[in-house]
Amino acid sequence: MFPEYRELISLLKGNDHHFTRLFDKHNELDHEISSREAGTRPGTQLEIEQLKKEKLAIKDQLYELLKKAAASGA
Repeated sequence: MFPEYRELISLLKGNDHHFTRLFDKHNELDHEISSREAGTRPGTQLEIEQLKKEKLAIKDQLYELLKKAAASGA
């Protein structure tokens, strides 16, 4: 996710608790979605779609935080 911001992500994960919580939640949702799609965890298609929407919303938030941090020279 966002390879162009790899260094900035590492910096923010070490210094910004809000960013870290969002980043970790995004990863948790990614694993949850993968498990449900693979059938290793139960879930309906509707539940999976809702998880995907939540994950996308978090990704958008992360991107905005990265853009702001990059613009401020973090």
